[in-house]
Amino acid sequence: MSIRPIDVARTDGGPQWVEAVATPAGVEVWWDEPRPHEDGRRCVVRRLPDGTRTDALPPGWNARNRVVEYGGRSWRPLPGGGLVFTNWADQRLYRRDGEAAPVPLTPEGPARYADLYLPPGRDEVWAVREVDDVRDLVAVPLAGGEVRVVAKAQHFLMNPRLSPDGRHVCWIGWDHPAMPWDGTELCVAPLGADGTAGPHRVVAGGPRESVAQAEWRDGASLYAVTDPTGWWNLHLVPLGGSPSVNLTPMESEFGAATWKPGMSFFAVAADGRPAVLYGTADRRRLGVLDPGSGELREIGGEATHWVSTVSVADGRVAGVAATPYTPMEVVLLGLDGGGREVVSAPKPLPDRALLPTPEAVTVEGVHAHLYPPSGAPAGPAPYVIFVHGGPTGHMPIVLDLEIAYFTSRGIGVAVVNYGGSTGYGRAYRERLRHQWGVVDVQDCARVARGLVELGRADAARLAIRGGSAGGWTTVAALVHSDVFAGGVAHYAITDPESWAAETHDFESRYLDGLVGPLPETRQRYTERSPLLNAGRASGPCLMLHGLEDAIVDVSQAERFTAELDRHGKEWALLTFPGEQHGWRREETIVAALEAELAFYGLIFGMETPEVPPLTLKGRV
Repeated sequence: MSIRPIDVARTDGGPQWVEAVATPAGVEVWWDEPRPHEDGRRCVVRRLPDGTRTDALPPGWNARNRVVEYGGRSWRPLPGGGLVFTNWADQRLYRRDGEAAPVPLTPEGPARYADLYLPPGRDEVWAVREVDDVRDLVAVPLAGGEVRVVAKAQHFLMNPRLSPDGRHVCWIGWDHPAMPWDGTELCVAPLGADGTAGPHRVVAGGPRESVAQAEWRDGASLYAVTDPTGWWNLHLVPLGGSPSVNLTPMESEFGAATWKPGMSFFAVAADGRPAVLYGTADRRRLGVLDPGSGELREIGGEATHWVSTVSVADGRVAGVAATPYTPMEVVLLGLDGGGREVVSAPKPLPDRALLPTPEAVTVEGVHAHLYPPSGAPAGPAPYVIFVHGGPTGHMPIVLDLEIAYFTSRGIGVAVVNYGGSTGYGRAYRERLRHQWGVVDVQDCARVARGLVELGRADAARLAIRGGSAGGWTTVAALVHSDVFAGGVAHYAITDPESWAAETHDFESRYLDGLVGPLPETRQRYTERSPLLNAGRASGPCLMLHGLEDAIVDVSQAERFTAELDRHGKEWALLTFPGEQHGWRREETIVAALEAELAFYGLIFGMETPEVPPLTLKGRV
């Protein structure tokens, strides 16, 4: 018995944003969830205090946006049960009340909106507006009307918040060439009678300090997740000029890389206690902090991971949790940890016996999670190294049916959180500085060799796979090491210099820190480019790419496979119309998984009769 591709597709992804709302009848919980079977849309769901769940968006509406191409917080519930959201098809802001049709709040045009926020006492929604490569904080009347610019500041903006007394506004901003995990500024400005911000001052952050989230504690101070110590801790930031106070001085991450504007890592209860997410990439916890005593009490139970979204209302906490055996679920529980209930709809899951038991390990200083194969003969097994994207990201220990799809067929998986990954502090994250294509490749090879030395993996049957930046590491490992018999690259970067010139504004200077500034360090780009070194590939490569990808253009895959072909190497390229950077449609997820399994069958010498055959170009 094995896990089917359709099982993976129907449990793929999970809720991205969650919000708890206090009502006279009790606490409502709202969240959004992927619908691969509905053309990949994200639907907002409302769960009433009596347990009734309803879709807050009718079919055909998709609560996503393209701000910084990755999108950001895309909806907020309105008092009385309405909803304000961004719609994928036209990127406009809409309002929906009850069962009525959504009504547009913003005009047609090139503007995109994200990081939606409802300022208290104002009948408007605030958001980050992006027009081409210009971003402002704006206010949009909920009754319709002219959009007002609240603040113009840095090149990138997020986290608009109005102080409780309505006198100040704060936000987080940064400029090229920094990425938000490198250095950001927490800004505070007076808010004028006309609803626009005056001159701002920086109260936390800087070129080497990353503020990831801020919320007002009162009119004179803020709570902020920031990392002057090298770890994202929760700080109290006074406005009067006194030094900030680290409320959680420990080697634990209370934040993460803010790839999407609107991510949240803590929420402040009415009694002043923050509910916080914290831990490492090996386990992320939910806790409640007493800011007076400093006591941090874990309330998250057995969950091994909490998604970067948390909300508090009426003494209850809502979040999204998972374990190695349960999927991403929306959970509601008390601030004391009691009354825990799963409020999202259950997903059909395979037999527990088909799920691997993960193990967190460190191999020569490299963090990894091992998922052993099931049903394999005794002795070394084929293994695939899974490489996460980013590269400033990580893969947590959670139920991942994509992994289980392969382990249930006798193929082991090792997830490598290589140097550069988040979840282990800034020093580990910055091991990759100017070393992309070197440290990540070496760390993946190191873990693979370690598995061979332990007798767990077959040295002749090692593969590597990843998406986006993980796809880069995959193809870089093929051309710069001799460890892997083949690689599978999903929407991969294959040539860094051309990618930097082609990609979107958010990441257009990312490589300054990952490789080096251009043109001064062009030689590094040439030496590390998988495209320019394709003739050295140690094995075949399967490439998969969406034809609407605005982050990594499909030409990256096309040029690389052309070079493989020119050098007599084996390859295959599958493209998917309608897909962007990542798979969202059920049929794409199924097709990609089946092609990947067929590829491993070819390079590992395994029979895979349950999937369509794959033909490698260049194979005789």
